[in-house]
Amino acid sequence: MEDYLGKINDIPSKSKSVVLRNNGITNRYYAMDKQGHSTHSSASLNAAAAELLFDKDFTKEMVEILGCGTSLADQLLPSHAAMVCGELGLPPVEIISPSGSCCTGIQAIQYAYLYLKSGLKNNAVITAGEVVSRLLHARHFEAESDALMRLNENPIVGFEKDFLRWMLSDGAGAALIQNEPNKEGLSLKIDFLETRSYAGELETCMYMGALKNEDGSLQGWSAMEPEQWLTKSVFPFKQDIKLLGANILRLGARMLQDISQKNKINLEEVTYFCPHISSNYFKEKTYEEMYKFDLGIPWEKWFTNLSYVGNIGSASIFVMLEELLNTGKIKKGDKILCMVPESARFTYAWLQLTAV
Repeated sequence: MEDYLGKINDIPSKSKSVVLRNNGITNRYYAMDKQGHSTHSSASLNAAAAELLFDKDFTKEMVEILGCGTSLADQLLPSHAAMVCGELGLPPVEIISPSGSCCTGIQAIQYAYLYLKSGLKNNAVITAGEVVSRLLHARHFEAESDALMRLNENPIVGFEKDFLRWMLSDGAGAALIQNEPNKEGLSLKIDFLETRSYAGELETCMYMGALKNEDGSLQGWSAMEPEQWLTKSVFPFKQDIKLLGANILRLGARMLQDISQKNKINLEEVTYFCPHISSNYFKEKTYEEMYKFDLGIPWEKWFTNLSYVGNIGSASIFVMLEELLNTGKIKKGDKILCMVPESARFTYAWLQLTAV
């Protein structure tokens, strides 16, 4: 991995082995070569996934909504969806770019779902994708390491910054949302889709383009002097590990408990459970936490491809569902329950689908 991401000032990462041992991820995918040059933009990778949806029966001229989720767009402006739209060469179309991280793909689906339920639109193309490798590269941390060295301090950047370098992958997925099933093959009908943020209860956990103050507040990049952007490694992803461990599972189970009665969720009817988890470290803990809330799902119903695909943020659930749908295991009437947590400031999405 360091052949691609590099070594900060030629010093091997001290946290890498610990992180890799805990996350259990064996494969990564980077849209970057060994010289650190990007092979794809985020917009082009999302567009490449969307291109696979089009055929003679569904053409680009038929798209009514384009929704695109990502944790990291290629630029601050224009919007991510506008850039994907440009890459696809779509005719004039409504677009939406949810802001956030892992939940943005589901939030784009939710936007389209509500439109279709209202009868105002008939279809939507939704993409989710990440090209985070460029901000994981050692060059983004070397100025901070140099500054620490000049102060006669340990030149190793903090664990909260190095941690995510060994967690994340690049990738993209896409889905076609319509108001009727496919004419051939299986479709997945949305039974319910709920999202919820707990930002009103907790401080920020994962962040980028900012620094975290001692009181838990954030100082954004635009309020800093430009030289701090490099010497403080402001733009790469950072995560408060203690806050993550104490809350990420608890709040996800709490939300499921809160929405279960409203949506008439019967966990015994669930055929497959697809959880987006950032690390296999959380797999057993998620299982245990759900049982604490009397919401347990037995292991044989779990499906995740984290180990060999990697954590690709907003795209993870898309890639998971695509693989599950194409295993040949899914039959009509099967129910798939999906969980997508977002640690940034604790946002969650729960989605149930039925094969039809």
